[in-house]
Amino acid sequence: MRLEWKTLDHWFEEDEEVFVHPRSPYKRVDALRSNRAVRIELEGTVLAEAPSCVMLFETGLPTRYYLDPTNVRFAHLRPSSTRTQCPYKGKVDGYWSATVGDTTVPDVAWLYTYTTPAMTAISGLVAFLNERVDIFIDGNPQPRPVTHFT
Repeated sequence: MRLEWKTLDHWFEEDEEVFVHPRSPYKRVDALRSNRAVRIELEGTVLAEAPSCVMLFETGLPTRYYLDPTNVRFAHLRPSSTRTQCPYKGKVDGYWSATVGDTTVPDVAWLYTYTTPAMTAISGLVAFLNERVDIFIDGNPQPRPVTHFT
């Protein structure tokens, strides 16, 4: 039997809705609160700076840093129409593109408005695509990772 995922209105495992595709038992996603200071820059301009964050560890991807929106400088961000879903984290209803000078990076930041029960720690927080911005943790620059988002 084969199911075409796109033809389904909703899929549930017990009482939890599953998005995009069934979850793999070989993949982990963990969200941990941290008091590490995080600064996000693009072309030397600070997009966000926070005294703490939620660190998201996901198999096969670099650590993502989720920040309280009050620590994000939205003056450099413009809303995007992009919407995505993740079977592990939930639904992203808000993406932003960043513009600094002549540089525009599309869909560089996002916010999960509806998370799976296991990921409530990131609900309402903003993350940036490490591959396209400069990230500093406790003042130390982090290398830009190379992934399929690069």
